[in-house]
Amino acid sequence: MKLQLRYYKQLGILLFATFMVTSCKKDEVLNNHDNNRVNLVIADNFNLSSFSAVLRKSGMDKVLQDGEGPYTLLAPSDAAFSAAGYGDAVSVLAGNTKVISRIAHYHMLDGKYELNKLPFLFNQELRTRGGKMYATHWLKGGDTVLTLNGSRVLAQNISASNGLIQVLDRVLTPYVHDLIGNAIAADPSITLFAQALKTSGVLQTISDAGPYTVFAPNNAAMQALGYSTVQQILLADPVKLRSFLLYHIVKDRRFVYDYILSTGASNKAQQGMMDGNSITISLVSNPNAPNSFQGISLRGIGNTSEIKLLKQDMLSGNGVLHVIDGGLRITQ
Repeated sequence: MKLQLRYYKQLGILLFATFMVTSCKKDEVLNNHDNNRVNLVIADNFNLSSFSAVLRKSGMDKVLQDGEGPYTLLAPSDAAFSAAGYGDAVSVLAGNTKVISRIAHYHMLDGKYELNKLPFLFNQELRTRGGKMYATHWLKGGDTVLTLNGSRVLAQNISASNGLIQVLDRVLTPYVHDLIGNAIAADPSITLFAQALKTSGVLQTISDAGPYTVFAPNNAAMQALGYSTVQQILLADPVKLRSFLLYHIVKDRRFVYDYILSTGASNKAQQGMMDGNSITISLVSNPNAPNSFQGISLRGIGNTSEIKLLKQDMLSGNGVLHVIDGGLRITQ
């Protein structure tokens, strides 16, 4: 009987000790759980739910959760995703996995990037997991402005235990073409302009390292200029065609917001083109925000009305493409 009591007493001590060790281990796990990982900070931000869904669908949330980092996440706001066609997190999760994965990689940098510490320069190259992008740090009207590929940084350097978060006003599109000529050829709205580049030899001109900015008239604009068909372009005077095309190309990398930042109090600026002539850039006011601007319009020497942008800031490896609704004219 005494042996039996001693056995139960020892068993009780053993069970108590086991319970205490297990409890300590559970407490240790709970205490070591880091709720401040960069992916969890994003998940807890009600304005970044779509980007959180991007991280989950791509599997990048696990990388961020387990990795030491540091990482810098470029997180477009929910409004930015809505403008890009993703109304909410559910839309993101239902999206094309390959596309969402490319977005996730392009919006992630390895390292800690405090963008406000960059030099005051335009379009400084950064390398994300998805390719090159360009950061501008500039002063405008007494305000310090940061942009990435021409998109505004709305909130900067949000801290997490393994990185930083920068909030953007636009979803950045990873570029897929190393040459701007290939980006032009891939856009069905500017096929006549693409043919003109080939016929004139300008395509070869813009196939080096660049960078270049191209303002490409859409097909309707080319037709209004008399280039209605591929056959008409093939029969056109290549010298005249080359002169026309070079008046649509800048030997530099220029996003739309670069003009908003660099234009003075007149809200107009001159932009030199590759043919040696200039066009006038005018800032377009934002009706919803006094004293701010939402874009630009263009006017050639011979234009009698403003040319509007239809698409903007399409990045390629050696430049930026914009699509416009009219041709830039040297003469009327």
